This record gives sequence, C-alpha cells and structure tokens, in this order.
Amino acid sequence: MLTLHTKIPHADAIAAQLVLPYELREKCRLRATLDTGEDVAVFTVRGTVLRDGDLLTGEDKRVVRVVAAPEPTYKVTCADAHALLRCAFHLGNRHTQAQVGDGFLRIRADAVLKEMLAGLGATVVEESAAFEPESGAYGGGHAHHHDGPLAPIPLRQKIHRPGDPK
Repeated sequence: MLTLHTKIPHADAIAAQLVLPYELREKCRLRATLDTGEDVAVFTVRGTVLRDGDLLTGEDKRVVRVVAAPEPTYKVTCADAHALLRCAFHLGNRHTQAQVGDGFLRIRADAVLKEMLAGLGATVVEESAAFEPESGAYGGGHAHHHDGPLAPIPLRQKIHRPGDPK
C-alpha cells in the first residue's frame, strides 16, 4: 500500500488523485482509495488540513494531488453586506465552519442552521460543492504541549485571569 506523509509545493508529474470530502481532509490518519483504485495510507501531522490542490508524496516519490470532493452544502447569500455579516456572526457564534466567498458563505448542510439563516433574511440554496472553510484566526499551524499555548497569542493581547490584580 502506498503511504503518503509529506506535502510538497510543486511536482513535474502527478501519479494519481485523492478525492476526499472536507471531513476526511481534516484527519491526520486515513486509509483511502486513489482515483486509480490503489489503496493509500495518509499520515500527516496532527492539525494538518489537506486543501484542494495539495500535493502529497511518500517513500516511493510518487506524487498524489488532493482534490476536494463535492459534498452537500448550503450557499448563503443576502441582499446586502450587512445582512451577510450578521449571518457570518451567528454562524461563528455557533462555532460553525464556514467558507467565505465573494458575496456568499458556504456551510455544510444542516437543517437547523438553514432555518436560522432564513430567519435572518438570507437566501440558502442547497448545492453539491467542494467545501473549503476558513482555517481560523490562528490557522495553519499545530502546536506541541511543550510549545506553550495551543494557539499563538498576539503580542498586544492582554490576558486577564481571575486572580490578577486590578
């Protein structure tokens, strides 16, 4: 079985494609099947998210391109930017992963969220699309326990703890 464990920036030739929905592209240990029918094991550093177009390789130096599979999503649009911003706020308040596009948001299909968004005045359309949500405010990296906080703290951010003097 082919084992993939290293992301590379570019390649001259692509041996196969690995088509995965976002839920599987978040996993650090994965067994899947390439578009050629070959089984593959993927081992990435915890916290790594495979994005559409990423290139992976392993010991035998073959290169595989990651492809974001179409999956059930909702495309959220609004009459104006303010209404769309309100929808983004309420999705974030519910810790919902969202893809931010030019004039739209895309989320995983969820009937409860669809109803909430419609109540905010949004147009919510079901579609099968590749889902590429934002990685988050401190996204992209990973941390080890000895590295300190789970996410970097901006230098200007003051952290208040209950026992701190006033």
